[in-house]
Amino acid sequence: MLSDDGAVTVRSATWEDAEAVAKIWIDGWRDAHLGHVPDELVAVRTEESFGVRASQRVADTTVATVNEVVAGFVMVVGDEVEQVYVSKKHRGTSVATILLTEAERLVAANGHRKAWLAVVAGNPRARRFYERNGWTDEGSFEYAASTASGSVIVPTHRYIKELPGQTSR
Repeated sequence: MLSDDGAVTVRSATWEDAEAVAKIWIDGWRDAHLGHVPDELVAVRTEESFGVRASQRVADTTVATVNEVVAGFVMVVGDEVEQVYVSKKHRGTSVATILLTEAERLVAANGHRKAWLAVVAGNPRARRFYERNGWTDEGSFEYAASTASGSVIVPTHRYIKELPGQTSR
């Protein structure tokens, strides 16, 4: 598939991608979460924290590249699609859809029939995106966002998607 400016390639992240992933993650996280999550979480989600987390999560990360530059990423653990972020330059292109499709494939490859993800309640752009891609809003719930000192409860919506051709899990 093509982004507005070139072919999109999907591959497993490498250590060399961590810095680009961290930059995309913090920019996207701020756009989607500021004003919609507890101040306690905002205080600990510093630029440095995203760098550390991106490095720690390389094994869970898949990147999409355009012209060999990281344009977005997704993190999948078990049946959860934990993170889906695209650089500002590539929002509105096919990059997010390609990453979400890959995340669904990875969840199925993990042996799960259903994928799930959490979307901050105040993020209508993301919520519309998931719904356009066949995800169903199962309603609001409290997501425990991990921090170095424990967790912070974040108001979110749980989205699910049935994945074809997998055994129930």
